[in-house]
Amino acid sequence: MIIISKQDSLPVYGVGPYLIAPMFVVSIMGVILSYYNMIPVYKIDSMYWLFVGLAVVLILDAAFLWLAAVRMSDISKRIENGELVSDGVYALVRHPIYSAWLQISIAIILFSQNIYLFILPIIFWIILSIALAKTEEKWLIEKFGDDYVSYAKTTNRFIPFSRLR
Repeated sequence: MIIISKQDSLPVYGVGPYLIAPMFVVSIMGVILSYYNMIPVYKIDSMYWLFVGLAVVLILDAAFLWLAAVRMSDISKRIENGELVSDGVYALVRHPIYSAWLQISIAIILFSQNIYLFILPIIFWIILSIALAKTEEKWLIEKFGDDYVSYAKTTNRFIPFSRLR
């Protein structure tokens, strides 16, 4: 664990509110537009319960990730203290809070059953990856150098246990 001075700390909320809020709104709008057939809808009705089950699992996993990242790791205090947090849930995924919101967006889309909307999580993943690489991760590399680079090589950005970095 590396500690830096408080004045050099990253803002506690990072770029999250600017990225997550639009993702959430677009997901909800996609479901609403699908429900009223205002956009093309392609459903596989025979898979309704599978989609609902997957959505519930994603929501439960998102809740765990968020709780583990915010409450269990005391992330706000650790960021304010200038620590590189790489233990706990952060040992599984570098950005568990963003991962949780991405999973919630996917769950919302699953409830719509509109196969066409499944492009949205891919777009969200790309946007989050680019935005984080250019903002928070760039800042973390500047602050923590090789320690963060090593951490990033062994821990995925959003998907625990995945090879996608």
